[in-house]
Amino acid sequence: MQRPGALADALALMRDLRRRCAWDAAQTHDSLRPYLVEESLEVDDALRAGDDRRLRDELGDLLLQILFHSVIAEERAAFTLDDVAAGLIAKMRARHPHLYDGGVQEPWERMKAKRRTAIADGLPLSLPALHRAHRLQERAAGIGFDWPDARGAVDKVAEEFAEVREQLATDPPALDASGAPVRDDRYARTEEELGDLLFACVNLCRKLGMHAGPALDRATAKFVARFSAVEALARERGIVVGDASLETLDALWDEVKAGVARGDATE
Repeated sequence: MQRPGALADALALMRDLRRRCAWDAAQTHDSLRPYLVEESLEVDDALRAGDDRRLRDELGDLLLQILFHSVIAEERAAFTLDDVAAGLIAKMRARHPHLYDGGVQEPWERMKAKRRTAIADGLPLSLPALHRAHRLQERAAGIGFDWPDARGAVDKVAEEFAEVREQLATDPPALDASGAPVRDDRYARTEEELGDLLFACVNLCRKLGMHAGPALDRATAKFVARFSAVEALARERGIVVGDASLETLDALWDEVKAGVARGDATE
């Protein structure tokens, strides 16, 4: 059962820890940065797993970081947790003028664009690349710079893929004696073309109402499950995966895929 005042008690506990625990007292905004990132990612893992109990616990850990930073700021007389909450309330009311202020409903990205001087303003440079690309495209779409439907995005993916094929056919990256690519101008041009292709794929996902990050997560999880099945099948047959030929591994892969199609193996 939810206990009234639990949030206030948590804030009081954080203040007490800052006074009486040497480790907590020694922390700063800067020293806590790695923990904030870690706790955010653990929340994301819990969401991905669909585990409510774990999600509750991880949200608690993330809340601890919010309380920590708020109390440190309070000690500096910069702002308090109440100020943080008040800022959130003001922001959410401003995002919904049609619900709270008798205004007209307007797309949020369009409202935010009026206060930005550049499209990347406020987006952290450390955002995962797929998410940063998605958010930039979302911002551009919010002010009308967008395909009318997904067909334009599909055609753009095809165009960028054709440019990658042309680059590889006419001027592929050189390889050194060990087989590693030489990081010269050809490498840079190929990397640029591949980046354009990835950016176009992210845009296609967005146009279809999806996010490239979770889509890639699903594809990665599927690959891990299938390749783990290949490894298990290889062990059953006395095949050493590291020594097996590509043809042998391909045959095992096809066998696993066929099993998935029949419902015999994991997806």
